[in-house]
Amino acid sequence: MPRSISVKSEGHVIYTIELMQDFSRLVSCLTALGYQKEQRVCIVTDSNVEPLYAKEVQTLLGEAFETVIVHTFPAGEANKNLETVYGLYETLIEAHFDRRDLLVALGGGVVGDLCGFTAATYLRGIDFIQVPTTLLSQVDSSIGGKTGVDFQQYKNMVGAFYQPKLVYMNLSVLKSLPQKQIVSGMGEIIKHGLIKDAAFYEWLNGHHDDILSLQPEIVEEMVARSCDIKREVVEIDPTEKGDRALLNFGHTIGHAIEKLCDFSLYHGECVGLGMIAASYLSWRLGNITEEEFDGIRDCLKHFGFQSEVNGIAPEAVLAASKSDKKMVGKQVKFILLSSIGTSYIYRELTDAQILDAIAYVCK
Repeated sequence: MPRSISVKSEGHVIYTIELMQDFSRLVSCLTALGYQKEQRVCIVTDSNVEPLYAKEVQTLLGEAFETVIVHTFPAGEANKNLETVYGLYETLIEAHFDRRDLLVALGGGVVGDLCGFTAATYLRGIDFIQVPTTLLSQVDSSIGGKTGVDFQQYKNMVGAFYQPKLVYMNLSVLKSLPQKQIVSGMGEIIKHGLIKDAAFYEWLNGHHDDILSLQPEIVEEMVARSCDIKREVVEIDPTEKGDRALLNFGHTIGHAIEKLCDFSLYHGECVGLGMIAASYLSWRLGNITEEEFDGIRDCLKHFGFQSEVNGIAPEAVLAASKSDKKMVGKQVKFILLSSIGTSYIYRELTDAQILDAIAYVCK
């Protein structure tokens, strides 16, 4: 059954997350928001997603809008930069898009982040919607209004908080993903359980086989609960001045590893390594037991995550983590577990403690 989750700000619904099994209701969702036939639509996608879904979505939207164009850029994190944004600006200018028109981010996190940043900055703001096509983007980057691009070697260093008008998820597209991308998405889902919902974490452990076989009802339940956890956090702290930082559990070390391996590992895989390191620190500080730490590591391994990475020096990871945008002055801001299902911000770690945790995952 289709599900709808409302995301609010100051008590008012600012957009809904629609969980569907196909694209058939996309047009009705847009017309319900008041979009009209004369408004132009640009589908923004990448070279991986374009041959799979762009034509289908363009045809559907063409039934409701006079002008529906597709802008495709080369897939991959290496193209999440300002140069790619410039190319999209050029397409929009040449097609005479104005502030009344609409961008559709059709793809994974790179597409959503880049399209959202373009929407935030083109003509000082144009509407956009998220149509995420990876598990990672469905449960993470499409929700909460974070947009941005990488600058040189710094991940997500240029960006804006800019909310979509709709998040439309076709869960059936997950069947087209390679297993490695399913694993990547599970990193963020397991994270949500660890930082906010111990019962959900245990539920994930108990439904391992159904999840990895993409059993539809189980996947819908999992994605809906994961989205709801992120919704709860971003409603309280939309611009990451407080509790929203808890969503960065595993990301400080994970982002550093991601950068140093030149993006040869998916984002979620690196976050998995970062979560093991952060859980290790949580154990060493006495917050969780060694048995609980072993359980977290084994849960991640059971879902296909590697528990260590070779060929990256711990000292290089520490240095990279200190160039992270989450730094506060000279302190690395870490998210740690106070128990399974609860988390907190900690700024008092020494370099020796951080290196110890990095060395646990970087051999």
